[in-house]
Amino acid sequence: MRGFDLSKDHSQGHVDIPKLRAGHVDAVFFALYTSASLAPDAATRRALEMAASVFDAVGRNSEDLALATSPGEILSNHASGKISILLGMENGAPIQRSLSLLRLFHRLGVRYMTLTHNGDNEIADCAAVGTRWGGLSPFGREVVAEMNDLGMMIDVAHVSDRTFFDCIAASRAPILSTHSCCRALAGHPRNMTDEMLRTLADHGGVIQINFYPVFLSDAYGAALAARGLDPDDETVSEQVFAIPRPSFRAVADHIDHAVRVAGVESVGIGSDFDGIGVAPEGLENASKMPVLFDELRRRGYTESQLEKIAGGNFLRVFNDVISSRLCK
Repeated sequence: MRGFDLSKDHSQGHVDIPKLRAGHVDAVFFALYTSASLAPDAATRRALEMAASVFDAVGRNSEDLALATSPGEILSNHASGKISILLGMENGAPIQRSLSLLRLFHRLGVRYMTLTHNGDNEIADCAAVGTRWGGLSPFGREVVAEMNDLGMMIDVAHVSDRTFFDCIAASRAPILSTHSCCRALAGHPRNMTDEMLRTLADHGGVIQINFYPVFLSDAYGAALAARGLDPDDETVSEQVFAIPRPSFRAVADHIDHAVRVAGVESVGIGSDFDGIGVAPEGLENASKMPVLFDELRRRGYTESQLEKIAGGNFLRVFNDVISSRLCK
């Protein structure tokens, strides 16, 4: 969330109410993202400030938006014609070494937590570094158990491979990778191997495919690297956009691969809109979502399968995580 007036159709940014309506998006997570460079207290404050800004934005746009903290609330909001806004937390650093802070964020409505971002933290090793703990830390195992008890979804999108397998072994509930792609198609370490995809599916989890062109295409990443460009650096945006981007068809390719390996019940959409500096060609913002689903229809997906990919699989995991808490 970039601090825009969500009621306006902005030329910059990927998400606002007009774009969500045009894209037929019924529910969206706003991630409370904190950089790995922040000190612990600064990360906690930043996450709380972002949560407050989300509450304010929903309040200002109550005719269109409503908060949701459960699958039932998502469906109820949809029946009322409102877009559901949910909270996730991208990077577990704001909980510091405190399960009480984890519980506080849950009380504030946070329903998933990405355990790390691009730095190893007190919970686990990340994909970008991955040298501190050899997977989950001892405290991280406590965090996984507490999230299970809370009915809070565990997100492994940014974790190292060893952390992923530790989470699979430690969690009694299904886990998510909220915004990742397939390493068989693009070798970035943030992407998931076929073994990880199969393991995730075997344990009832879901991968939600990311739209970040660097994760979609090795060739695109290499072209950026050759020019020394960071696609998230707004000062070089013209140079970045001069490089041909992978299109919406590349997103469909990653969905296809994940479906072949993990099954259609284990795949969803995790755009990372407004968390990425550049989006695929033809899928530039939330208003373009129908383009992707039309492409999947062209490839032979049924309406029932598309409903699962569009959100049905995520809702199933959300329900399963809550049920697991109730059955502990």
